[in-house]
Amino acid sequence: MSTLKALALGSYSEVKYHPFAGVDREIEQILANDLQVFSSEDHGLLNKETLSDYKLVISYTEFSDDKIPAEQSSALLSYVAGGGGLLVVHNGISLQRNQELGAMLGAHFTHHPEYTSLQMSIPAREHPIMQGIEEFVIEDEPYYFERHPYFETTVLAEYPHEGAMRQAAWCHEFGLGRVVYLMPGHHLPSFSVEPFREMIRRGGLWAAGLL
Repeated sequence: MSTLKALALGSYSEVKYHPFAGVDREIEQILANDLQVFSSEDHGLLNKETLSDYKLVISYTEFSDDKIPAEQSSALLSYVAGGGGLLVVHNGISLQRNQELGAMLGAHFTHHPEYTSLQMSIPAREHPIMQGIEEFVIEDEPYYFERHPYFETTVLAEYPHEGAMRQAAWCHEFGLGRVVYLMPGHHLPSFSVEPFREMIRRGGLWAAGLL
């Protein structure tokens, strides 16, 4: 088992849409050969001292109208800007409720149409995260986003929906660190789709500076 560690944050108790139970074990297994993943719902772990122990933070946090305390959001911002990695999966983009974290993510979730079959294409085949990953189909929620203007990011995967190509995954540098967002992950079956599992693994490694 790797001695390098990752911190995964999700929701076990006050869950509206996306329980972390079960998903946490999938993420732990996917990254097990490379990173020892510790899963929690305690956002109090977002502090300078604790984060210094981790190569990667993974967000699967539940949607909420309540911002996380400024001390926690600033600690995460500083962590990534200082060289840490951030992997955000599906509803983890709820970090956008703190506008400063939303800016770091590069886009803002607006809404999602009905759950459906999504045909994923790969516009960035040469990127280290996507090498060896072919087009695939996944049953999931088609999230819609507003991209932040003047923010440079690399679209890793996209899908056609309602007459347009929609972004499904992207990555970029933020200060000295790296950020990856992956749209799929609505429920446990999503984590059984092998190309998506590989995107989680390679996305996590790239964000952590290990790929």
